[in-house]
Amino acid sequence: MKTTRKRTRPKEERLARLPSDELPSPPSGQGTELERLKERLLEQLLPQTTHRPDLSSAYRRAANDAVSLAWVTPFPLLVLPVLFEEKAAEAQAQAERQRTILVESGKWKAVA
Repeated sequence: MKTTRKRTRPKEERLARLPSDELPSPPSGQGTELERLKERLLEQLLPQTTHRPDLSSAYRRAANDAVSLAWVTPFPLLVLPVLFEEKAAEAQAQAERQRTILVESGKWKAVA
C-alpha cells in the first residue's frame, strides 16, 4: 500500500504569503476620533472619582477595553459610548465589591 504525504509549509511561511491589501486596515482618521471620544467620555466620569483613585484607574481600564471592542465593529464611534457605559458600570461594581471585602477583612483582622 502506497501512502502519499502532502508537503505543508510552516505557518509563518504561509502567513508571510498573504497580500497586504487583504489585511484589514483602520479607516483614516478614525483612530484619533475614537481616542478623542474616549477622552470625552472619561472626562464625564473622572471628576466624580477624585476621592477614589482605585475607581479612577478602573474607569480608565474600562475605557480602554471599550475602545478595543468598539474598534472591531463596523461603526466604532457609534458603539463606543454604550460599551463604555457597560464597562464603567462593571468596573464600579467590581471596585465596590473589592472595597467591601477590604472593609470586612479589616474587621476580621481586628478580631484576630
